[in-house]
Amino acid sequence: MSGQVYIRPIGFVPGPQSEHGNAIRLAGTMVYASRFAVILRRDGEVVERWLAAPDTMAEALGRLPEELGAEAEAQWANLTLAHPPLQLGARTVPLDQPQVMGILNVTPDSFSDGGRFLDDAEAGRDHAAAMVEAGAAIIDVGGESTRPGAKPLWEGDEINRVVPAIEACAGMGAAVSVDTRKAAVMEAALEAGAHLVNDVSGLAHDPRSAEVVARAGCPVVLMHAPGAAGEDLHAGADYASVVFDVFDALRARRDAALEAGIAAQHILLDPGIGFGKSLAENLALMNALPLFHALGHPLLLGASRKRMIGALSKEAPVEQRLGGSVALALEGLRAGMQMVRVHDVAETVQARNVWRGLRDAALTDFADLPA
Repeated sequence: MSGQVYIRPIGFVPGPQSEHGNAIRLAGTMVYASRFAVILRRDGEVVERWLAAPDTMAEALGRLPEELGAEAEAQWANLTLAHPPLQLGARTVPLDQPQVMGILNVTPDSFSDGGRFLDDAEAGRDHAAAMVEAGAAIIDVGGESTRPGAKPLWEGDEINRVVPAIEACAGMGAAVSVDTRKAAVMEAALEAGAHLVNDVSGLAHDPRSAEVVARAGCPVVLMHAPGAAGEDLHAGADYASVVFDVFDALRARRDAALEAGIAAQHILLDPGIGFGKSLAENLALMNALPLFHALGHPLLLGASRKRMIGALSKEAPVEQRLGGSVALALEGLRAGMQMVRVHDVAETVQARNVWRGLRDAALTDFADLPA
């Protein structure tokens, strides 16, 4: 058995000049990687691990079993692949710099908003407008709670919740995504003006969903959740190694989407922080985020106000997790995430802008190099 191969970026530099050009621009982002681990896994166990730089990668890949050669070469090419911008209605969202997706929950039992924007449509519109004004590239509208223990919602009720919010956001000129795992809700949302589907089940929950997305020709976010095919997204978590298992699962969902006729350039991937993962597993995924660029698609990180922040902060309640949310978003930026999905848009945009300024300055800083 040949096993599986993974190419994980593990060393990062401010700019390529720091390594005299021996660094890659990671997935076309503002992050530069100079050192990589080439990992061979068999039967759930890592059996070999080689270190490489861009100029020694060919040598490292040559040590792999011949039947893994094509996969390894594809992953290496993916790590340097620059992704085209997303065209969302009249809005063009570039992916060569990190973007912020703002969350608008229209649910009665959201762990964060507690029904505030479901009960008061005007407040929801004002909140969406404020997020756009603060710099959100996309407003993500969700009508079903996906927190642990939440009860499934009938698709008719979900449609009634999300369609007015989507129409309001689209009416103000915002790029809009719909956070749903139901094909009927996707259809209604796209008809109402949504431009992107954000499916927490990775198109596994509803057998019609992949067809709906393919026919619409819209971008889609495929997220990992261990219980994606069932009602409880958090059920069935059993990882030999959470990082590699999530990588493999996302690759499988990506392949299924491609087979359904969804264009490769329309697929984004999300490792599903907080969905069926323990604190230790979430931390492992956060530390391994750069690996997921090897799948060859833009990446979205959704860690805002998640339970892991409370677990690391003396059980801070949801409304007191701003600092941790921004910290996780910045960690995502350092890993080259093309998009972060957040509740606190203004604060995250400010942090992103400062981070981006640092990255821009690093590209022209030659003070530490000989004349």
